[in-house]
Amino acid sequence: MSFTCKYLKIHSDTRTLVNIAFSFEHSFALIGQSGSGKSLTLKALLGMAPSSLHVTMDLDNSYPLIRGKTVAMVPQNPFTALSPLTKIGKHFTCGFREAQGYMESVELDKQLLDRFPSELSGGQLQRVIIALALSIKPKLLLLDEPTTALDEGTKAHILKLIKRTQQEYNFDIFFVTHDVSTIEGLCDEVGILQHGVMVEKGSTEAILHSPCEDYTKALLEAGFYKRSKRS
Repeated sequence: MSFTCKYLKIHSDTRTLVNIAFSFEHSFALIGQSGSGKSLTLKALLGMAPSSLHVTMDLDNSYPLIRGKTVAMVPQNPFTALSPLTKIGKHFTCGFREAQGYMESVELDKQLLDRFPSELSGGQLQRVIIALALSIKPKLLLLDEPTTALDEGTKAHILKLIKRTQQEYNFDIFFVTHDVSTIEGLCDEVGILQHGVMVEKGSTEAILHSPCEDYTKALLEAGFYKRSKRS
């Protein structure tokens, strides 16, 4: 599959917040510091941008963006993403046996379907959310810094899980993060966002190891990506 955004512009009455264009096959990461416009871009793609903003975009992808049908999202904080008064199984809209299958796909015991969110760890909750996303059979999975609230070991496990399920269920990935170290091995292409503008775009290998723009170099040198750990 492929995804093409000919343009995406988000502006208020006084200034432009995001003005970008991009295309990718299979997996794309949008990298930038807090306030660069990453999460706002996700909300625009989901049709959830604040009503006070104006969004114009032209998409030429191989599938329509329909929230809850072709597009699913894994949010940053798993602890606030589920209703605390509803058992895990009741969050699924598919049948119980099918829900069990999705739980097994994310390496969770099906018995957890009878638990409340407060009875699960952060890593378990994030895997539940991935299972919920898979249950709608998405064409596009949006990831909004899904490992921020997790420890290093759990973070690595979640990233491997997302990669495996992508291969199994054949969906595209659009991943926004400030942490460049999380995208290697998961995303094929990268765009660097600065103040709502994409200042550099290329393959993950090229961006991580041979960046061209000073802003990208500064992100890497500031500790967002430790080359020494990959050498």
